Amino acid sequence: MNEAMNDMPDGEGGRDSAGVVAPPPLLYVGFFLMGMALEWAWPWPLVFADSMILGLVLALLGLGLVLFCAMLFRRAGTPLRPDLPTEALVERGLYRFSRNPIYVGLTVIYAGAALAAASWWPLAVLPLLLVVMNYGVIAREERYLAAKFGDAYHAYAKRVRRWF
Repeated sequence: MNEAMNDMPDGEGGRDSAGVVAPPPLLYVGFFLMGMALEWAWPWPLVFADSMILGLVLALLGLGLVLFCAMLFRRAGTPLRPDLPTEALVERGLYRFSRNPIYVGLTVIYAGAALAAASWWPLAVLPLLLVVMNYGVIAREERYLAAKFGDAYHAYAKRVRRWF
């Protein structure tokens, strides 16, 4: 890491990190569990003959996306966890098309799990989850990356869309 990076402002958490509100996988699990709790209290079944199969296929595709992106982070020598300092700006692979392919993958897993569970409730709370992700995670990560990588991040953000 070069010395200029050590002089960068701290993230939202007061450390060299993005200071996100919570680890993204925990947000996805938490919102899914909230949806399933609503399903338990007020059943709202998703009636679709092949929802289990489609849900499992989607969840596996999303998992593949997340694992592929995790490999890109590992190859770049930067941690996947947003509470740790980012060491490199990942722009290869799926990051050429989306600034957040891991979150796209987590969203696909979430939708697949909702279909497999045959419940509308997790899908109904998904927009709220995406608002929390947008403001509590992604916006904070973007501020942190802009402060840490400056013009390189601004050029990347201009070139690549946030989601897809």
